[in-house]
Amino acid sequence: FVPLLIESKTPATVVLMLSSPEEKVLATACEALYKFASKGDENKVTLLGLGAVEHLHKLISHENPIVRRNAIMVFGVMAANHDVKKLLRELDVTNSLLSRLAPEEDVVIHDFATLCLAQMAVEYTTKVQIFEQGGLEPLVRLLASPDPDVKKNSVECIYLLMQDFQSCAAVHALNVIPPLLELLQSEYPVIQSLALKTLEVISKDRETRKILQENKGLDCLMKILETNEFSDLQVEALSVLGNCLEDAHAMRLVQQTGGLKKLLSFAGASSFPDIQKNAAKALTKAAYDSENRKILNEEEVEKCLVNLLGIDNDGVKVAASQAVSAMSENLASKRAFGRQGIPQLVQLLSSDNEEVKEAAVTALANLTAASPSNASAFVEAEGMKPLVNTLNAQRDGTIANAATLLTNLAEQVPLCVNTQSQGVLRALAQPLGSTNSQVQSKAAFAVAVFGCDADARTELRNAGGLGPLVELLRSKDEEVRRNACWAVMVCANDELTAVELCRLGALDILEEINLSTGRKNNFSEAAVEKLLDNNLSQKYSQIGYLSSSNIITDGFYDCGQIKPGVKFLSLEELSMQELTDRRAIILINAKPREDSVVSPVEEKQELSRHQSSLSKSSTREKGLRYCTLIYILYIVFYVRKVKENKEEEKMKEIAQIISQVQDEIDSHWLPPPDFVLLDYINNASKTILPLTTTREKVVALAQFVADKMGGPIERDKLHDFNWQLHISEIEFELKCNVVPIGKVKKGTFCHRALLFKVIADRIGIPCSLVRGEYNRAWNEVKLVGDSPRGIAALLLPPQEYIVDLMFEPGFLMKQGSAQADQYKQM
Repeated sequence: FVPLLIESKTPATVVLMLSSPEEKVLATACEALYKFASKGDENKVTLLGLGAVEHLHKLISHENPIVRRNAIMVFGVMAANHDVKKLLRELDVTNSLLSRLAPEEDVVIHDFATLCLAQMAVEYTTKVQIFEQGGLEPLVRLLASPDPDVKKNSVECIYLLMQDFQSCAAVHALNVIPPLLELLQSEYPVIQSLALKTLEVISKDRETRKILQENKGLDCLMKILETNEFSDLQVEALSVLGNCLEDAHAMRLVQQTGGLKKLLSFAGASSFPDIQKNAAKALTKAAYDSENRKILNEEEVEKCLVNLLGIDNDGVKVAASQAVSAMSENLASKRAFGRQGIPQLVQLLSSDNEEVKEAAVTALANLTAASPSNASAFVEAEGMKPLVNTLNAQRDGTIANAATLLTNLAEQVPLCVNTQSQGVLRALAQPLGSTNSQVQSKAAFAVAVFGCDADARTELRNAGGLGPLVELLRSKDEEVRRNACWAVMVCANDELTAVELCRLGALDILEEINLSTGRKNNFSEAAVEKLLDNNLSQKYSQIGYLSSSNIITDGFYDCGQIKPGVKFLSLEELSMQELTDRRAIILINAKPREDSVVSPVEEKQELSRHQSSLSKSSTREKGLRYCTLIYILYIVFYVRKVKENKEEEKMKEIAQIISQVQDEIDSHWLPPPDFVLLDYINNASKTILPLTTTREKVVALAQFVADKMGGPIERDKLHDFNWQLHISEIEFELKCNVVPIGKVKKGTFCHRALLFKVIADRIGIPCSLVRGEYNRAWNEVKLVGDSPRGIAALLLPPQEYIVDLMFEPGFLMKQGSAQADQYKQM
């Protein structure tokens, strides 16, 4: 057949020619497609749609070298397109491409095969395929190719493969270090850069670093740093050097050759921020080793880092701060930074860059740990205000390290007072509500440290921080839960905070925690005890026992034994309830008012003011506050000259303010005063305190209490002692379920035991209060026996007695005796 010359201007026709059995036609068609695909991405997509990729896949393994070459050239160009790469993965072309890397193949085939592999190796699945099909070995061999394009494509492909740990581990057997170091001598910067990037990845492995040192890789890196013409390579070189300097042997070697001094000088003198940043990163990596920190300290690295902190570039500041953090593990460096670096780090706390702020506060936290001098230096640098502001930062790491820094400062007692005055607990309220467990843990720990101060606890309570703190008790993180328990235990040191914590459910959660052997801790158990000890009303209602150290104060109330799972209501909530036939709530409130003498008439009038509602304070107090308000308003609005046309407006404003303040006064709840109880306490102090022995005081007080509560009762007539009707009459009179104990004139066991405990606490007689069943309650006191007397009596341990307040007031029954048991169970 006579040869036929074909011309075509449509790619579809050329793609059809790829099915020709003639080698010359195939070669010509591939060459034409190569030129067409090289013109732009749109042409690549056109060829993809025409099915060219499938035909080319067959041709890259063609026995004719020219056909193979031209086909693989088209592949190399088209692989730059994302959709083409996707199809190439589906066709699994990597094995065919790798077979084209054989030494006998043409250099052009090597060039475009490695180009195609490099473009495909950006995908993880392709990396795995290349590695599993043994592609790393031919790629390493081609690093010595005489063609620069082959070198460039091969080292780029190796760099991408090194992102996977399996490939990184395989380079040891392939001896890849020498050819990579040889590429550093290339005249092409792109090849040098890719070689350095590859070295940076593989030098993270300790064994690779040893091989790098053995092949004088450190010298090559230092040469790059010392050569101004290589400024575009110095950033990557510093990254490799940073990995190498993690090993103390390499660090010592660089120091001995003078390279470390050059590095520090280079970092300080450079005018390129990226170089300074990478130099600081290299020092950070090196400083993670204790031996390296000693070497760096010997070379006065602190001066270099302090200078870098002052560079006007956020990246440099971050890297320098991180290096300071690492070097702070060395005590000598920590002292050096205290004199030079802390003031600059304090300034960085006010940076607008959140990353800078985090790096600075982390460095300060490390510098002040177990360092009183650095803590003082921080305060002297006026760091408290920006530090407290840092607790509202956006990054969790910043907040966590800020809380750590605060606790470091709190270890120094003189500084702790200073920190409390900065509103620390108020600022910690927000971090307590974080979702980050590290922030939660550090914030709770800081609350535990600073919560020892009463004003600080009030600050936290007013800022709404107790609610988030209680929620942390539910955390599944052991450290968060432990620190939250600790913080609750500390915050429960005053009655107001303890009551609020109980209201928020802290006690219920802690009791649940203590039931679990895996979740409870020493702080959870101590927190429960502390909460109840500072919330005696709930403790007595829940446990039914108050020890001699539990001193009943004004505001205490006995609402009876509470059932498990039932919410414990506050006195104010109980006072708002409608009158019921349930057990009365007995109130203790012997707060004296300003008048020294209170007549019975005044007492009756005062109590009658609370019959409608116990939610208002005394009329006298309200009247005084009201008059004061009027006087202040008079001064403000009438002494000051005002224009006549605004007089009416001012009067309306006055009326509005008066109304608002009056509403505030009315809503301010105070429990009703108990003047009778106050008289009881005063009389007991006068008559019982002068007695010489504790036994005499106990007996006298028992008789005093019995006398005020209806006197002795005969045992066989106990059922006739109609105390229930008496209490109900008082409730009806007050229109309230809350009854001041002074109003009770006919009291049974529970009323008498409570009154005994209240007065005993006021006059210094140690006794406990125990609740029994069926309105039983009794007091336990510890006394020395009647004999022997004198010094011998002091050497004997005291014995515990139950005090009879009902039948024979003042009779003492030894604990465990039949009489005592009968008294408890009657």
